Amino acid sequence: MLSWKLPRLLNINQVPQVFREEGILCGYRHPKSSAADCIFSIFQMTNETMNIWTHFLPAWYFLWKLLASLHAWDVWRDHHTWPFLAYLGTCCVYLLISSGAHTFSPMSSRARHLCYFFDYGALALYGFGSAVAYSAYVFPEEWSGSPFHRAFVPAAVLNAGIATSLSCFSRFMETEQPKFSKVIRLLAFAYSYLFDSLPLFYRLYLCEVNVCTESVLAIHYKHIVFACLTCFFFAAHLPEKLAPGLFDYVGHSHQLSHICAVMGTHFQMEALRVDMEDRSKASLPSTFFSQTVGFFAAAVVVNLVIIAIFSKALYSTPRFSKKGSKRQD
Repeated sequence: MLSWKLPRLLNINQVPQVFREEGILCGYRHPKSSAADCIFSIFQMTNETMNIWTHFLPAWYFLWKLLASLHAWDVWRDHHTWPFLAYLGTCCVYLLISSGAHTFSPMSSRARHLCYFFDYGALALYGFGSAVAYSAYVFPEEWSGSPFHRAFVPAAVLNAGIATSLSCFSRFMETEQPKFSKVIRLLAFAYSYLFDSLPLFYRLYLCEVNVCTESVLAIHYKHIVFACLTCFFFAAHLPEKLAPGLFDYVGHSHQLSHICAVMGTHFQMEALRVDMEDRSKASLPSTFFSQTVGFFAAAVVVNLVIIAIFSKALYSTPRFSKKGSKRQD
């Protein structure tokens, strides 16, 4: 008779340094879990369970939004919708990849790093998707057609590559300098977000000066608030830092950052949809929409190449794996 036994959970002193999270004392999965163990752990309360579900379930919400848009619009003729659809696609990708990374990261120290290489690449691709949509629908009229506008999306491809590169590189310092490693990742994506949001920030500034009445601006502000909260929870390790062990399973900072990220993405999507419908289809040259596909493909290729380079470096450095696997009981 078949029986299903859930994997045994460990405490912080039973796992290697690279697997430890500040303020999280219990609920760790075995650092050499099998793929089956990882899948079974989705239905077991561990310190990663909510991290998995807070991105896996919203991914299907955004996928539903994408499919509904494809059904409602004549996308083959209406090129004006392409940037928005590309953006929605990156929303689905970053949420699904993140969920998968949290699911399979305890298979080994190398697997953990590899999973998060893809996680960072997907997040950088989402940032690029945001830049494409902002370029099409959010740019203030004063900047429309300017040299900065023309260079904005190509620069976003470069920024996505930089964010992925710095984030992947930071994992090689994860064991010896965990705080510095996290600072590098935070700065890499914060810079990318700030650059991608320049047209939005300038537009909000102009509206403050000129007392605009656009209702969509309130939605943009909601997105910014949740983006800042995402950054705050990711960096602060609160509330678990104040009460170690109390938030091991529910309520720790990474879960809160996931929830804030999803809420921020939702408000960003709603704001972009309103802007897309309000902006004239003639506001950008027709070549921009056809180039969207090329820029998107370039961003995907660049990020995959970067991930491949760092993955090769990871698997060609045996001592790096040993450091990450060393237990400190």
